[in-house]
Amino acid sequence: MGNSNKIKPLSKELAASLIKNEAPSDLEKSEIFDEKIKEQMLTNIKEGERLKLLKEIDTEKDWKALERKIQGSRKPFRLWTYGVAASVVLLISIAFVFNNTNKDQNFDAAPIIVNNNIEIGTDKAILTLEDGSAITLEKGQVYESNNITSNGEEIIYKVTNNQKPATNNQSNYNTLTIPRGGQFYILLSDGTKVWLNSESQLKYPVAFNDGETRQVELVYGEAYFDVSPSINHGGAKFKVFNRSQEVEVLGTEFNIKAYKDEANIYTTLVEGKVAINTADKNQVLVPNQQSKLNLETNKISLAMVDVYNETTWRDGVFSFENKPLKEILKVLSRWYDMDVVIENMVQTEERFIGTFNKSNSIEDILIAIKSTNFINNYEINDKTLTIK
Repeated sequence: MGNSNKIKPLSKELAASLIKNEAPSDLEKSEIFDEKIKEQMLTNIKEGERLKLLKEIDTEKDWKALERKIQGSRKPFRLWTYGVAASVVLLISIAFVFNNTNKDQNFDAAPIIVNNNIEIGTDKAILTLEDGSAITLEKGQVYESNNITSNGEEIIYKVTNNQKPATNNQSNYNTLTIPRGGQFYILLSDGTKVWLNSESQLKYPVAFNDGETRQVELVYGEAYFDVSPSINHGGAKFKVFNRSQEVEVLGTEFNIKAYKDEANIYTTLVEGKVAINTADKNQVLVPNQQSKLNLETNKISLAMVDVYNETTWRDGVFSFENKPLKEILKVLSRWYDMDVVIENMVQTEERFIGTFNKSNSIEDILIAIKSTNFINNYEINDKTLTIK
């Protein structure tokens, strides 16, 4: 069998050995790596930080993520090179896999930590009602009104049918804003489920009128939609507006990524059918297909993608498929609500493949990235991360 199939059981055995405080004999006997790489691995898996991470292992979730990545790969699995060999055990806890060429490992330079105030993201949002009043929703806090309930992790609108227009045939709208370092789930009044990522905003009616097109606006940010079928609403379609495009839905699941600081809008179809409408083009997506709308040229390009990588953020996992480090750092900056300063942009063009739990601290993740030797060091000062 190929190396990718051999490495998975070897990784399990290595992790089991460390948990039992036993010598990793399976690595010593393995023929996958040469003696130099084995020596590097044996040195690095004994690092105190590596052992600390083992306490946070979620094997069921992380191996499921890794199995999907291995089984779904459409390219030769060429990721297990010298640079990742020393970090193979981390696949159990953070599952970072680096697409690297031969580089010497360097753990000599200690990170500089000054008043680390970078915190792990959590459930939080600002609800703006139709009268303009703003309500802070935070984990552990309860909010209730006539048709809304929230426990601080989600907000649920009373599911209603045959709604009549509020006044002058106009619906009342609420806005849910997710700050950096936040996430939230919302159940709309038609039964549509929406997961909102950090630094996102959704505008939507308090109630939909049965038989009329259901419309919401993703003002900015990223959202995953599980749309209630039109058959349950008198045939009413569901539309999502955001900047330069309109997504028309007929009961489906899809993801839209439309951040203010990015030049493209990405729409990824998980199942069902959607139509992407712009000023001069109409494009229908099939499952596992992603459209990329360039906001400068208004051009749409299509690509087949692994939807798991595009949507797993809603399940508490970030997954990256051949992504530049600078893009990974941008995602991290939103979730950890931090500023990122990069001293050498060339280094951050290197591409990575891997996943990690959103519950990991920023230092855990940086330890894994630093172990690839693509960055020399990093510094944390208050809420600013500087990549050396």
